Amino acid sequence: MRAAGAVFCAMVVVSLGFAPSAAADDISSQQWYLEPMQAEQMWKVSTGEGVKVAVLDSGVNVNTPALKGQVLADEVPKSVAYHATRDEVGHGTSMAELIAGTGAGGGLQGLAPGAKIVPYYISVDPDGEGKKQKAPGLAEVLRAVADTDAKIINMSFGNPAFDQEEQAAVEYAVSKGKLLVASAGNDGLENGFAGYPVSYNYVLGVSSMNEAGTVSRFATHGNYVDLVAPGEDVPTWCDASFQSYCSKSAGTSISSALVSASAALIWSAHPDWTANQVTRALIDTASRKWPKNDPTQYAGYGTVRPRKVLENPNYDAGAPYSDPLAKWNKEKGKKLVTEIPPASAASPSATGSSQAPEGSSGAGKAAAGSKAEGTDKTANVAAESSNDDNSTLWIALGTAAAVVVIGGGAFAVLRSRRAT
Repeated sequence: MRAAGAVFCAMVVVSLGFAPSAAADDISSQQWYLEPMQAEQMWKVSTGEGVKVAVLDSGVNVNTPALKGQVLADEVPKSVAYHATRDEVGHGTSMAELIAGTGAGGGLQGLAPGAKIVPYYISVDPDGEGKKQKAPGLAEVLRAVADTDAKIINMSFGNPAFDQEEQAAVEYAVSKGKLLVASAGNDGLENGFAGYPVSYNYVLGVSSMNEAGTVSRFATHGNYVDLVAPGEDVPTWCDASFQSYCSKSAGTSISSALVSASAALIWSAHPDWTANQVTRALIDTASRKWPKNDPTQYAGYGTVRPRKVLENPNYDAGAPYSDPLAKWNKEKGKKLVTEIPPASAASPSATGSSQAPEGSSGAGKAAAGSKAEGTDKTANVAAESSNDDNSTLWIALGTAAAVVVIGGGAFAVLRSRRAT
């Protein structure tokens, strides 16, 4: 068991509290990213139905209005069920609502409201010795989730040290066809070191951007950043009393949840795809100003845009067992577990080709070395198409506000998955 608890990657600036029962319009209108992401249009194609997202966090309160009927608490394996439906922080519940909330009763509107949440508790209190002894470790939880039918694992938290058992558990989950998504961390204004699980091989790392399209100043950067998603000025629960939302929350936790929701939308529309194909779709269609095969340390391959996949019924997601992040995941002398078909896998979609499409992100990663750092600590994230309505979401270079970390604690990394 880890000596220090996980640090959730949520942050907050000056906030206004809104009681859910009295502020339905207020809260939904403050989810500013829903319109530029064209959520209403996407939901005509996919709502995430049929996809289960495992939320590894502070637990999830199943009784909030937005999560009524959305949380599959009975599907949590008993061996790792401790505190799964008790959220004493409010963080895990917020992530669950951002992913699959229905907006009912003035709650948050999830980006994938048809998806279902399976809640898990990860210890976050380094001083809570009794609770920590009862709580399962990350490795144990990952292995348990791997043996369920949840497709996506969202991890909006960070720990300071590498753990071999956790890396092995990540590989086990990936070998079972799971897509693992983690927040990059909020230490960009401090030492900038990344923690874990985002730095483990096979984990999709997500950074944060604001409404102007600028990568958040607080976001940790490095070669583990694969995508960017909205992560500033987003409503979340203020605390574990669940009496009101705070309207100006910020952090890469939020961004990770939105990428998990984006993956759920895509996987629901293409249920025969593999995690590799969903990942490739997210990467290839991300919005960016730089060449697709030249990811940056601040924004990776760009801003997530699931609608670009959903609006194209003929989208080619490439070979099912070709890892689009092979360059970053490969270790000398080891075969990529993402390129070994699971023994239980049904016939996955070849999407018209046994090889990744020409110019796909997989080929680019193989040729890439370190991700470009650039000359500025804020990365341009801009749409390449004039068809993007409300394109201010994708246009960069503004000034991000300073923020205050909830839960405290800076990342101190002992080993980096991707050397910068």
